[in-house]
Amino acid sequence: MSTLLVRHAQLLVTMDDHRREIHDGGFFIRDGFIEQVGYSSELPTAADEILDLHDHIVLPGLINTHHHFYQTLTRVVPAAQNVNLFHWLKTLYPIWASMNSDDIRISTKTALVELALSGCTTASDHLYIFPNGACLDDEIEAAGEVGLRLHASRGSMSLGESKGGLPPDSVVEEEAFILQDSQRLIETYHDPNPGSMVQVVLAPCSPFSVTPELMRQSASLAREYGVQLHTHLAETQDEEVFCLEKFGYRPVAYMDQLNWLGEDVWFAHSVHVNESEITTYAQTGSGVAHCPTSNMRLASGIAPVLEMLQAGVKVGLGVDGSASNDGSNLLEEARQAMLVSRVRSGLLGASLSSEKGMPLMTARQALEIATRGSATVLGRQDLGAIEAGKCADFFAINLNRLDYAGGLHDPLSAVIFCAPVRADYTVVGGKFIVKEGHLVTLELSELLEAHNLRAKRLVERVAQ
Repeated sequence: MSTLLVRHAQLLVTMDDHRREIHDGGFFIRDGFIEQVGYSSELPTAADEILDLHDHIVLPGLINTHHHFYQTLTRVVPAAQNVNLFHWLKTLYPIWASMNSDDIRISTKTALVELALSGCTTASDHLYIFPNGACLDDEIEAAGEVGLRLHASRGSMSLGESKGGLPPDSVVEEEAFILQDSQRLIETYHDPNPGSMVQVVLAPCSPFSVTPELMRQSASLAREYGVQLHTHLAETQDEEVFCLEKFGYRPVAYMDQLNWLGEDVWFAHSVHVNESEITTYAQTGSGVAHCPTSNMRLASGIAPVLEMLQAGVKVGLGVDGSASNDGSNLLEEARQAMLVSRVRSGLLGASLSSEKGMPLMTARQALEIATRGSATVLGRQDLGAIEAGKCADFFAINLNRLDYAGGLHDPLSAVIFCAPVRADYTVVGGKFIVKEGHLVTLELSELLEAHNLRAKRLVERVAQ
């Protein structure tokens, strides 16, 4: 057995059912799970390790519900900087087609390290391209070296250009192999138990890159094994036009036809959904991964997140790919979620004090989306809050820094309103990933050097 006592936090934000904010708070951890939470004076006085967090705010670990780790290799590619989603994809597909297993491994580590330094403790990744022998095993094994929890989505593309899809034929796979490999991965890696470090998700990429039959068969296989389903949906108006012209339905109605709505499904983006479709999400229990920075970067639009929350839709937070966000900072994403929601509210003529219309998203709502909300989207009842029985996943930030000067009237809001900073501590299952601001599971300088060399090789190869 191993125990860890966290105590004397300036502010402990539990995000439990009571949304407690405890001054001079702490909690006691045994074997990776939280046993007791409260004021420091109420906790045991002894443990294998004691962490005093004077001057710190302590929060539940942030949970990332949508990412593409491999895209850390292709940030800010010049030809893909100033285009919308479909043109962006067309530009980057040929570069991604040159990747190999080592590229997947190192980009996974880079993305997860960046997430960990922003307070993230669990990440869902959507890997849908497997060139030159690469496989999802590469990502899962690399993630184990960093130490964050991983929801590894076995993505897929089967509808190439020759069949009316968007991706080139060189990056699509045969559907029989996709389903066979999906089954293998579930049987090899998926752990449904509380505290699990790896769960497998089935995730055909998008309506414009897979066939209806693959969507249906993936849903059937996922439900046979009790794993979740994930895909991109309603991200852009181009996608809406594609679905109407090719399938005769708007994206959400198309999902309904494919048996792709339910408690075990979540969609990335959902920018272009109407009131009726939001109601459908709520009634079926389907979740949404909100990716505000990517949606702004690609000029996709602003997702109606407050409308979804008011309707009872499960909403989590995602940084999306590091080539459509160019970063993997989940704390920054929470801030962006709050700010872009306020832009939308302003455009609708609403204000915080208005009796009618849409109010302004608060800092606490943004944090809840990134913790409790994301945990619910991923189907993780063991994550998302600092409370007895849940996994000991948390992060801490020292408030005694220039970034928060003059803003400590409300430390929780300061973490969201003020410019994002690195976490001083990030802990997963009671194990330190970041300690005193430094990564402890990998050597960062070596990782950066190797990653940059691979990124340069990929881009230069296509340019030749």
